[in-house]
Amino acid sequence: MTGRDMVGKALELLTLLGEDPDGATLSELSRRSGFPTSTAHRLLATLLQEDFVRLDPQTKRYSLGLRLYQLGATVSARRGLGGVALPLLRTLSRRTGEASLMSVLDGEHQLYVHHIEGSHGVGVKGETGTLGPLHCTAMGKCLVAFADRETRAHLVEHLELTRFTDRTITDRARFRAEIAAVRKAGFAVVDEEHEQGVRTIGVPVLGADGTALASLSVPAPAYRLQVRDLLGFLPALREAAAELAVLLPQR
Repeated sequence: MTGRDMVGKALELLTLLGEDPDGATLSELSRRSGFPTSTAHRLLATLLQEDFVRLDPQTKRYSLGLRLYQLGATVSARRGLGGVALPLLRTLSRRTGEASLMSVLDGEHQLYVHHIEGSHGVGVKGETGTLGPLHCTAMGKCLVAFADRETRAHLVEHLELTRFTDRTITDRARFRAEIAAVRKAGFAVVDEEHEQGVRTIGVPVLGADGTALASLSVPAPAYRLQVRDLLGFLPALREAAAELAVLLPQR
């Protein structure tokens, strides 16, 4: 096995562990990755030694280690995704009464980096640190519509349009038109396209060159708010995005 192969396989194991908050045993990781047990064990032993993974001696389950947390915190701080964004999202949630979310583009997905709960007893929750789809979410559509020209063209033509509900856009021509409309309007509204019973409005956080540094959204249960109600959140969303654009490091 070459060094490049080893790195790739180790990263695959880390990705699998990141998808399971309860961790996984050696046999489970071997089965899910397709690696021989001996290979998986050797890679995990190295990752364990460097604190990229931890092993529970009681359950014999591996999980992500603190070294990854440290690296993630460093990336978050350098990209201004920590202390800079959270106060603005808290203010946004106070103004709307609903949850506030923030994400950034990560390949052909979005990475959820922040979630602030709303003031209602029932609301929409988001899992920070997880990946989500681009084509059927308000933040995702904004990230595609305001990506740089080359990235936008690739995503519009090649992004997998997986169906989540009967309202998900899965037709390529419709998706192309949807992204053009989002780019023209400067915001996106999703009406139960990703999750039934959830409506969301989102805006991009634009850098000096007009491309998206991140995206913000306010989701709400469909039984409580209509699309016209979500449109009332646009001023607060745009204000938060404009403030965040000034504070975030430019690429």
